[in-house]
Parts: sequence; structure tokens; C-alpha cells
Amino acid sequence: MDHADASQPAAGAETLHPLRRRSMIGLLEDWLGVLVEVPAAVLVVAEIAVLFAGVVSRYGFHRPLIWSDELASILFLWLAMLGAVVAFRRGEHMRMTALVANARPRRRAFFDVVATCAALAFLLMIAWPAVDYAYEETFITTPALQLSNVWRAAALPVGIGLMALFALLRLARTGNLRFVLGATLTVALLIGAFWLAQPWLRPLGNINLVIFFVGVAGACVFAGVPIAFGFGLAIYGYLALTTHTPLMVLVGRIDEGMSHLILLAVPLFVFLGLLIEMTGMARAMVAFLASLLGHVRGGLHYVLVGAMYLVSGISGSKAADMAAVAPVLFPEMKSRGARPGDLVALLAATGAQTETIPPSLVLITIGSVTGVSIAALFTGGLLPGVVLAITLCALVWWRYRDENLSHVTKASGGEVLKTLIIALPALALPFVIRAAVVEGIATATEVSTIGIVYSLAAGLLIYRQFSWRRLMPMLVETASLSGAILLIIGTATGMAWGLTQSGFSKALATAMTGLPGGPPTFLAVSIVAFTILGSVLEGIPAIVLFGPLLFPIARAVGIHEVHYAMVIILAMGIGLFAPPFGVGYYAACAIGRVDPAEGIRPIWGYMLALMIGLIIVAAFPWISIGFL
Repeated sequence: MDHADASQPAAGAETLHPLRRRSMIGLLEDWLGVLVEVPAAVLVVAEIAVLFAGVVSRYGFHRPLIWSDELASILFLWLAMLGAVVAFRRGEHMRMTALVANARPRRRAFFDVVATCAALAFLLMIAWPAVDYAYEETFITTPALQLSNVWRAAALPVGIGLMALFALLRLARTGNLRFVLGATLTVALLIGAFWLAQPWLRPLGNINLVIFFVGVAGACVFAGVPIAFGFGLAIYGYLALTTHTPLMVLVGRIDEGMSHLILLAVPLFVFLGLLIEMTGMARAMVAFLASLLGHVRGGLHYVLVGAMYLVSGISGSKAADMAAVAPVLFPEMKSRGARPGDLVALLAATGAQTETIPPSLVLITIGSVTGVSIAALFTGGLLPGVVLAITLCALVWWRYRDENLSHVTKASGGEVLKTLIIALPALALPFVIRAAVVEGIATATEVSTIGIVYSLAAGLLIYRQFSWRRLMPMLVETASLSGAILLIIGTATGMAWGLTQSGFSKALATAMTGLPGGPPTFLAVSIVAFTILGSVLEGIPAIVLFGPLLFPIARAVGIHEVHYAMVIILAMGIGLFAPPFGVGYYAACAIGRVDPAEGIRPIWGYMLALMIGLIIVAAFPWISIGFL
């Protein structure tokens, strides 16, 4: 008995030791997380202040701040990289988990560790070229502020180093040492095999594009490696093992992809979307539409379609759109007998329908990588969204033509008027944003700051639902989502550059220009290709990778760039929100708190309606370019 008592503390100490170690690692990770999140949030506020000050100074006082764009550019790269670090720590980098999610829990856990090891491998390999790149930038001085460009470029090695540190902490926190060793060995063996195969790879020429950009990138994406790091490994391997290109050039291409000033609209519109949800503006718009159509058969379904159209015109973020609308409408729709699966299917379909409605992040991305006018894209995107809304509403009418509304009372004229008056400030916001761009008050990048200031005023003075406590989490979430998007754009820009340097772009242009049937065939092939790409890569990576290649071809065969942009955006949207691979569908299920299996059957009808709408948009270019 004494022997047993004596041995008990020793056994307890053995079990507590790894737990204590993991808790210390967790505390260190939390502490480092705060050190990254606070500057990232401050940078979001700083960008809003700098750009809004530029608008006021230029338009209000006719004295432009010549340094505002330069300062915004310096801060932007830091925001992008620190945002990417926050996203890495939180596990919020975009990844395709459709295949991994179906694996057994133990295998799924192993794939998660492999994904971390693969990301860490890329970060470690790119770290020294990033330091070299930052050093080279010390010899460049910014024109307005007269600062060394290293102040901006240092964001790259700092961000890469912090992500690598968080990857190591995540591996250290993993309880299963065998998993960590197995995953590390797997990634190391694969990288070693490619390195040893270098003498055989170089003579293969453009076949290497298939090996790295299809094989390596595809394997990474399907294995659940975050898309940005999968792209990064593919282009790093291609350049390092099959060309003589200095790897510092790759860092430069990533920098170029992430640093387009027009992309500054991404974090600002993400924050605006969160802001309209928090201030109650989205709720006010939905309440007005519900009072107007709530008594009609399928009425709240029409409201869902209309609310997503209106909210998309403000936020630019699909996740923010769905999060703003679903919690307001779903409880009432369920109380009227609507099936949860049908609700989430329609929510996902409206997400695809509203991809072209300004200020969509995809529109902004297309403008930045192809040179198409953002103002033209904003104008051209309004009507295609209406066409798809009509096809969705036609299906809603058919499905709910026999709905029993005996228990629903029609809102009186006074109630409708009251909700309209309450919603007017919110309904005016899309028009304020559009007018600011059209009248030349602000650029497409700056206009989001006008929307933010407008929403802040409306939340504080009119709706009085402003929560200061939620502001910091919203700023951090903005930085995280923006960093995840921008890192994908950076690595995808590197891949697009590699494709161009290889001569593949010219070969693709020749092949697609020579397709029989002219523009209709080219559009049909593009629709099929981007529907598939949208489901696998999501919209923004697909656009950055293939936009620079295909837009010149569309021009060569006589298709208007804005019309072509609308067609491929809608095709990608359909792919993005279509199960089983479309991650947008699973985001809709998460927001609606519905099991994905429940929405699989009803969504196919909505996808068919969207495809009919897309064919109409493709067949009649006037829908996209009639108001340009």
C-alpha cells in the first residue's frame, strides 16, 4: 500500500509535465498573438484615416496630400503580412478541406499536421530570399517621403518569420509526437525527392509546368494545405529546380501581387461589411423588405434574394453578406415552415448571384490584375446580378406557389412606411458609394472610407447600435481575412509570372484564339473552365492566375473586357457555391447553422437557375455593357 502511495505522485508528475509544457506554449502563442493582432488592427485604422484624409484634402480643400498614397502603400504591405500572420495563427487561411474532411478523424488530424509542415517548409525556404530582397530595397528611396524602401519591404521577412514561428508553436502544441515526426519526414522526403530529381527535371521544358503547377499545387490543395502555401511551394519548386531565376525575383513578384494599391479596397470593404452588420443597417434593410413582401407566397425567399443584392452592394465580402442577412431572416422563415436545407441552399445561391455586384472583392481583383477600369466593372456588374436574381425568383415562385399563408398577416401601409423610413439611411449607402466614384470624389480604393465614415455616423447617430467592445475584434478579423486573401494573390501572381516567362501564355493564346466558332465557343469554354476553377481554387486565386492570360485573348477574339469579366465571375461564383467542392456552400451552412447534407438536394435546382441566368448574360452582352 505504501509502495502504491509513493508511486502515485511520480505518475501524476509524468502526466502533468507535457500538459504544463503545452499550456506554456499556449500562453506564449497567445502573448505573441496579441503582439501581432494589435498592430494589425491599428494599421487598418491608420489606412482608413490616411485615405479619408486624402479624399477630404483633395476634394474639400483642393490641396492634395502628395504623400498619402505613398504612406498608404508602405502601411499596406505591413497590414497584408501581419494580417497573414493573424490568419495563420487562427487557422483562417483559405484551404480546400472537402476531401480531407471525409477522412477518419485520426487521418484527418495527420493531414492537418502535414499541412502545417508544408506551410513551414515554404516559409523556411523563402525566408532568406525575402531578407535579400529587403536588403536590396535599402538602395531605393521613396519620392514623396524620402524614406528608404526597406521600411516597406521589411514587412515580408518579418511576416514570413512570424508565420514560421507560429507554425513551430502549433507543431509543439500537437499532442501526438509520432504525427509530428511522420508529417515532418513525409514533407522532407518529398522535397528531397524533387531536389534529387533536378537533373532529370531541367530538360523537360514546359512539362515542368504540369508537374509543378498541376501536380504539386493540386496535391497540396487537395491535401488541405492552405492555398497560398500550396501555390508558393509550386512556384518555388518550379523556379528553384527547373530554371536559373534568382529566388529573390519570386519575392519581388509576391510583393508586386500583394502591393497593388487598388487592393487596399479589400480590407476596407471587409471592415465596412462588418460595420453595417454591427450598426444594424443590414437588419433595417431586411426588415423593410420583409414588411413589403412577407405576406406573398415564398415572400421571405424573395426578401433573401433582394437583401443579399442590397447588402452585397455595400460590403464586398460574401461571408459578411450572408452573416448579415441569415440571422435576421432564417428564424422567421423556419417558423413559417421553410426547411433549413432549402434556406441554406438559397443562401448559397444568392452568394453566387451577387458576385458581380459592386464593390465585390472579385471585381476589384480583376481590375488590379488585368487593368480593366474598376469604375466600368462597378457599373457593368449591377444588371447581371438582377438577371440571376430573376431566374432564382422564378424557381422560388414555382417551389412555393402552393405555400399556406393563412397564419401570416399582411403589414399595413403604415408599418411598411415606418420600416422604409428606418431603412432609408441604410438603403442610401450603395448610392452614396456609387455617386462618390462616378462624380470623381474618390477612387475605387478610397470610396470605402466614405462608406465607413457614413456607417459610423449612421450607427452612432441614427441606429444607435454601435458597440465599441466589438470594434477591436472586427479590426482583427478584417486584417486576418485580408491577409489570407492578399497572400493568395501574392503567390498566385508569382505563378502567373512563371507561366508568362515559360512561354505558356503565348501558346495558350494561340490555341484559344484558334478555337472554331469564334466568341461563343471561347465564352463556353471559359464558363466550363472557371466553374471548375471556382470550385477548386475559389474566385480570387483563379482570377489572379488566369485573368492576365485570358483577358488579352478575349480582347483578340472581339469580346468586350467588362462582358467577359461578368461571365467568368458568375461562372466562378457558381463553382464556389456548388457542392461537393465549393467552399462557399459550406460557409453558408456554417452561417445558417445547418448540416451541409440537408442542402445538397435543393441546391441543384438553384444552381440550374443560376446557370440559365449565366447563359442569358453571356448571350446578350448589352446586359453587362449597356450602361458603360
